[in-house]
Amino acid sequence: MAQLTGGQALVQSLKREGVDTIFALPGAQLDWAFDALHEEQDSIRVIHTRHEQATSYMADGYARATGKVGTCLVVPGPGVLNAGAGLSTAYACSSPVLCLAGQIRSNLIGSGRGELHEIKDQRAVLDAVTKWTGRALSPGAVPGLVREAFAQLRGGRPAPVGLEIPPDVLMRRDEVALGESTDWGQRPAPQPVDPALIRQAAALLARAERPAFYVGSGVLQAEAWDELRAVAEALEVPVVMSRNGRGALSARHPLALNPVAGLGLLPTCDLVVTVGTRFLEPSMGWSLPEGQQSIQINVDADEVGRNVTPTVGIVADARLALAALRDELDGVKRKGASRLPEIEAARGRADDILFELQPQASFAGAIRAALPDDGVFICDVNQISYWSWIGFPVYEPRTFLTSGYQGTLGASYATALGAQVGQPDRKVVSINGDGGFGYNLQELATARQHNIAAVAVVFDDSAYGNVKRMQRDQFDGRTIASNLRNPDWVKLAESFGVAGMCATTPDELEGSLREAFEGDGPALITVPVGEMPSPWHLIYPKLFGGRR
Repeated sequence: MAQLTGGQALVQSLKREGVDTIFALPGAQLDWAFDALHEEQDSIRVIHTRHEQATSYMADGYARATGKVGTCLVVPGPGVLNAGAGLSTAYACSSPVLCLAGQIRSNLIGSGRGELHEIKDQRAVLDAVTKWTGRALSPGAVPGLVREAFAQLRGGRPAPVGLEIPPDVLMRRDEVALGESTDWGQRPAPQPVDPALIRQAAALLARAERPAFYVGSGVLQAEAWDELRAVAEALEVPVVMSRNGRGALSARHPLALNPVAGLGLLPTCDLVVTVGTRFLEPSMGWSLPEGQQSIQINVDADEVGRNVTPTVGIVADARLALAALRDELDGVKRKGASRLPEIEAARGRADDILFELQPQASFAGAIRAALPDDGVFICDVNQISYWSWIGFPVYEPRTFLTSGYQGTLGASYATALGAQVGQPDRKVVSINGDGGFGYNLQELATARQHNIAAVAVVFDDSAYGNVKRMQRDQFDGRTIASNLRNPDWVKLAESFGVAGMCATTPDELEGSLREAFEGDGPALITVPVGEMPSPWHLIYPKLFGGRR
């Protein structure tokens, strides 16, 4: 037992869990937490932002780029609400983010008296974007709740968790038992895989003439890429990767297919094995045949059967399930001729279709040429990012980040800053439209203050381009609220002390990126562009009249 304030109990508990970085914005209800962080500043780095939205985005980027827990700390009420966009993104992308939230004084919670930053039901707000929330009402309760938060983060499907601590609890000094940590080595083992279901799945795979894998972020979260490759290679099964599953198999691997190649191949398959994915886009927009057999592997029982009714459904950690499948299939050989020519042809057709979408293909190709294989590419919601979801070659796990089904405009830059903090020795690039970059452009100050070397590329068409095109196409050319007035991006960057550049062609963009990567600080590259063609027929062909 030690005499500690609630703030000290919090910081010591985080330290025991291995937290070494917190993305935060201070405020009155958090003073005692920040004073405790000051005491441990040699152990825990505090990166303070200019907006709470950036704290949760940065924590998400840090988590997905490293595989570790990302932690943010915000004041109650408006701070929690501001952080909600990043938490909703982390939830959509199965990202382990811990949101530490202030509260009003504990004796006033729920009273509705108008205390500073009070909102009607903050815990309900957190519940909407987390899988677990807790509230500490005494210093002695803090360590146990922190341990429970980390147990939740490290068990089952990854998703954010929240922990509220009122200011009087952070201030109060009491006897506190810190207890043991719940570090990765001590976390409970995943539930064992049902061997009967593995045998059923293996038998289906062994009999199938044209099987395929469709994999998502669950493979990356479980670090199951080696097991996936082993099963795929053993049976020569093509692997189609969703936008959040990109990098589970290197794009250079002969069995790897991007979504455009997959949407042509999956409907011809007699068995689809989905791993760590909701399987939303194929089930909604790819015209899959009725009665197509499938095996679904997901750590979240609620996801099994949600978007497709599987022939065999397996609730399990992706790594354990794929390892069990590999062992069950040991020595089994697929019947028939090699599928490599067919897979290569599907890849070639997809590459041709993707290259037709210009200038997106050429700008994305320039970025890929400048970015090292292990560099981290962060998409936003813009024309180059849409193309990249389906066409950007990804060579390593945890190097391609999107906002998933949440589609949070403006997420990319702050997410990239967090990824760069987590991977300081890698090159990190954020792809933005001018509309989305406006959401977090103030974080150029954060990048400069903390010397975070991520590069922001801003494609400027002076519009919310996707909105403007869809308005015009659907409403007889009428548009509203979609044109933008932008600053001089180079001067803006330079005013923050950030290197600013302008590129007008793909070749110039590649050269500017190489120059930015050679520097030792943050940079912004603006690219003036015109209207670009729609990519949606390639992403949701069933809904937008696409082709195969």
